[in-house]
Amino acid sequence: MQEPIHSKTMITDPAAAWRERDLSVLWHPCTQMREHGLSGDRALPLVPIERGDGAWLIGRDGRRYLDAVSSWWTNLFGHAEPRIAAAIAAQAGQLEQVILAGFSHAPAVELAERLLAIAPREQRVDGSWRAPLAKVFYADNGSAGVEVALKMAFHWFHNRGEHERRKFVALENGYHGETLGALAVGDVPLYRRVYAPLLLECLFTPSPDAYLAAPGESPAQCAERAADALRDLLEAHAGEICALILEPRVQCAGGMRMHDPLYLRRARELCDAHGVFLIADEIAVGFGRTGTLFACEQAPAAADGTCAGIQPDLMCLSKGLTGGFLPLAAVLATQAIYDGFLDDSRERAFLHSHSYTGNPLACAAGLASLDILQGDDAIARNRDTAACMAALAAPLAGHRHVADLRQAGMIVAFELTRGGDKRTPFEPGRRVGLRAYRAALERGVVLRPLGDIVYWMPPYCIDEAQLALLAEATRAAIDEATA
Repeated sequence: MQEPIHSKTMITDPAAAWRERDLSVLWHPCTQMREHGLSGDRALPLVPIERGDGAWLIGRDGRRYLDAVSSWWTNLFGHAEPRIAAAIAAQAGQLEQVILAGFSHAPAVELAERLLAIAPREQRVDGSWRAPLAKVFYADNGSAGVEVALKMAFHWFHNRGEHERRKFVALENGYHGETLGALAVGDVPLYRRVYAPLLLECLFTPSPDAYLAAPGESPAQCAERAADALRDLLEAHAGEICALILEPRVQCAGGMRMHDPLYLRRARELCDAHGVFLIADEIAVGFGRTGTLFACEQAPAAADGTCAGIQPDLMCLSKGLTGGFLPLAAVLATQAIYDGFLDDSRERAFLHSHSYTGNPLACAAGLASLDILQGDDAIARNRDTAACMAALAAPLAGHRHVADLRQAGMIVAFELTRGGDKRTPFEPGRRVGLRAYRAALERGVVLRPLGDIVYWMPPYCIDEAQLALLAEATRAAIDEATA
């Protein structure tokens, strides 16, 4: 009897066998799973990865892929970075986990000390310094960190008896995570629309997104116009709002849309004027992604002479916090917020918790990541890399279907539209982003477009030769996707 052909395929094509095994048991995130079963141009490839090496991912079939998106923006220094791996291994041999309620351990304390030491600071008009961020609350991931910050802001006012302050303000087109609280302050319809009936009330204010600037309007003028709209909203809802949450400088999941940092200065001033907390979501943009250690540092000096940079009341960190090795989030809060929960009543305490809060392994990874960030002078080196990225991206700005080329430090984005006209996006049925993704994969580069927006956010270890490959693959991917 002749052996069935499919059994030979299973033996001779291990990657195909793995895909079949995967799809029989896994439900992948942020994926329409039906697309993995399609064929032709509408199919979403499923790429089995065996290991990582620096800026590369190596497939089970031996193919190499340049990780141009840092594995969902988490990986700072490259895959399998030996110094972080060694720190985790050493910690695993000593203490892998302990409840952080009523107990303590060195990695959690040391990481908190170091985060607070490097957190943004802000000098007032009179030369005094704004009270610093003083306490760290750990969570398991970025979305959970946002939940912590939202609950802290609301609960603080509740403890003061200001029960009317239960609304949040967020930017249009913003994104802060997938859990219900975080989703409520997000404004990307693809993620939010279905769950809208479950979400808490949020007021959305116009984004300072420079892509939305009117003809002849500069990015700074666009930011001023958006700040004026925020002012009007805060005035109209005086006494009802507990916090404003925003992504400083770059709305990442919203399409890598970027705004003039002037908006950060105005937002800080308006929050102060209305007694509203400012929550900075630096989950994706922190730790050097936008050219400074934290994006909040880029706010310009005010006309009254204050120093550059603003300081939020609550700051959410995750993704690059552990160099991309383990899930961990940290919410940095002021002493005043912390003090607002001190009481004899447990109901006035902040009882939010996660089983793995302050996990020793994750904290050890965070400490090793900070060692590399500071010891290797990564921020300064990133400026050279960002300049190389700008030079390689510049020729693509003239592509007939690129409406906008924008950059903030180690983030570069290409907005694809028909004929390069902002008013004429491609029809959704063209699946331009998916076509670009497939075309780049075929050339050994991982691009994961946001809709029809192709972007680069590589690990900091990427070199000039790899950047040249990235630029060439991007050009070919845009050509093929828009043909």
